[in-house]
Amino acid sequence: MNERQRILLVVTFLFSLVLGSAILLIYSKHQSRKLFVELQQLRYEVDALNTEWSQLQLEQSAWSGHGRIERVARKQLSMVMPEPGEVVFVRQ
Repeated sequence: MNERQRILLVVTFLFSLVLGSAILLIYSKHQSRKLFVELQQLRYEVDALNTEWSQLQLEQSAWSGHGRIERVARKQLSMVMPEPGEVVFVRQ
């Protein structure tokens, strides 16, 4: 193997390394962008779920308010507030 063939072999090897490195860089960038898009979508989903959670908490507080419970008890269950003499305290 003469000097010229040896140089050609080294240049070919180095070119292959540079080309392989470039391909891996492109793949890495693609994966990075893909993961970034997925991260953005997940952040959007977290925001949407947090908004829904806040709305559900507001709804729960509205449905469980004392005034509403008393209104439903009077209207649908025909319940009335007992007179002071009808109240019995039970102690254990």
